[in-house]
Amino acid sequence: MSSRPARRAVPPHRLVMGAAVVLGLVVTACVAAPDPEPTPVATTAPSPAALAAVTAPAAELALVGVEEADAVALAASRALYERGPVVVLASAAEHADQLVGASAAVALGVPLLLTGGPADGEVAAELERLGATAVLVVGSAATPAWLDAGLGVVTVTADGRAADALAGATGLRLGDAQAVEEGQELVAVAALGRPTTTVLSSAAAVAPAAETPEPADTPAPAASASEARLPRVSPPEPAATTTVLTDGSRAHLAAVATARAAGMPVVLAPGGDPRASAATVDALAGVGPVLALGPAFGSPEVLAARLAAVSTGVQAPGGGQLVFPAAPGAPGKKYVALYGTPGTAALGLLGEQDVPATIARAQQLAAEYQALTADTVVPMLEVIATIASAGPEDGSYSRMRPIEELRPLVEAAGDAGIAVVLDLQPGRTDFVTQAQQYAELLALPHVSLALDPEWRLAPDQVHLRQIGSVGIDEVNAVVAWLADFTRERALPQKMLVLHQFSLRMISERERLDTSRDELALLIHVDGQGSQPAKAGTWAALRAGAPAGVRWGWKNFIDEDVPMLDPVQTYQVQPVPDLVTYQ
Repeated sequence: MSSRPARRAVPPHRLVMGAAVVLGLVVTACVAAPDPEPTPVATTAPSPAALAAVTAPAAELALVGVEEADAVALAASRALYERGPVVVLASAAEHADQLVGASAAVALGVPLLLTGGPADGEVAAELERLGATAVLVVGSAATPAWLDAGLGVVTVTADGRAADALAGATGLRLGDAQAVEEGQELVAVAALGRPTTTVLSSAAAVAPAAETPEPADTPAPAASASEARLPRVSPPEPAATTTVLTDGSRAHLAAVATARAAGMPVVLAPGGDPRASAATVDALAGVGPVLALGPAFGSPEVLAARLAAVSTGVQAPGGGQLVFPAAPGAPGKKYVALYGTPGTAALGLLGEQDVPATIARAQQLAAEYQALTADTVVPMLEVIATIASAGPEDGSYSRMRPIEELRPLVEAAGDAGIAVVLDLQPGRTDFVTQAQQYAELLALPHVSLALDPEWRLAPDQVHLRQIGSVGIDEVNAVVAWLADFTRERALPQKMLVLHQFSLRMISERERLDTSRDELALLIHVDGQGSQPAKAGTWAALRAGAPAGVRWGWKNFIDEDVPMLDPVQTYQVQPVPDLVTYQ
């Protein structure tokens, strides 16, 4: 694993929250940008072609927040098309019809709208806005009763003969037929393009025709339910590229087809967070305007901040920009860390060797865990940046290591794709003040933060005479500062680790602010000693914990009796998200 330099073709401020428009739309899955014109079948004396015209959303971010398929399709047509002399119609209830309709729409370069849903009245109005003079109706259902009688109507079926039917109805030379399995429809539509458009059909819809061939002496039925052919239409000229973002819902089939018909790239973001995977971050690096489909993407403000980070193209350790990605069916991340401070073996394994050997040791330890899980195991270094001191130092009872002493290890870790957490033992200083002193390192995309309340003193306390503690208001102040810091710099999500082996160490923990999208919060259970005692601490700290936090487990080389090996560690339930060795 290796980190990659940022690519910032579009500055984060272009995706400002105030510029977002709520329309109701989302997409993901890279495809080619504007497509060339399809090759028409040779005809005699062709009539002049009517021109479809595309437009672009008025804002840098347009969000379609509705769920109904016909409403999403309408929003995409309105956002991307200024004019459409021909429009394709398919049933909102039939995905098989929509697949064939998607191929027709992309081949012609015109919108695909859905009928039979609650938005039929708006579909009629959209046909008028587009200046449609003809429609291609796909499917066995009757032509909608509300359809303007003055329109030219051509109908085709969505069975195994769809390819011939479309060629006859459009006069275009189309590509090969492709049967699409259930669940793969949106990916197939997002990959459609010109000049030779693949004719998609439902695998379930065409199977019976393949199993029961027509007798040899039976004439083949007409390819189209109508002998009419659509008027010639020229696909739209390339316009400013708008990237369409979808979470992969089948409700977006028609909208994605309209985007591809307009020559716009489509990106799939399963789960609704564009930061979730390396592929999505690469696909959205440097993007301009975005049209996002569906409510899964959250509010315009949240999505704008996420896109600002993704547009940099920076990958966090393990890929993507989330600490713990949770896209449906996709692998997650876990972390294995060495704890200590450079050059000091007494404080943990991290300081027992030089920088190159530390990098190699972290990678080897993570590899032992990788064999035990399908998740990506990311090696990590937890670096003690401020060290609890027996003496007063500057009055804080905490010795701050200069940034320049830590930088060689921190940068070497970043080059090797290793995550870094800066651990704070602040003494009488508050956590926010110390964290701000390391802003230069926290500005790096692979560097996160850990708070160690054991070493947080009251004004009259000194170390080792009591166990330190911190109030939740101070912890939440760190949450707010670090989240704002991350958002303002369009950085990947950061981990905030809270060390704890006693409930008293963080007072009013139930009020922990877990709302900030820029952070992933993890409670690290630091109990040591016998395994029954450690299991008791694990259970006690998990009881009543704030919802949504992740969990860390520490293996002490010398203090645990016995220390768990990797297989035993992953038998702890729930399986720890972070395992640290000290």
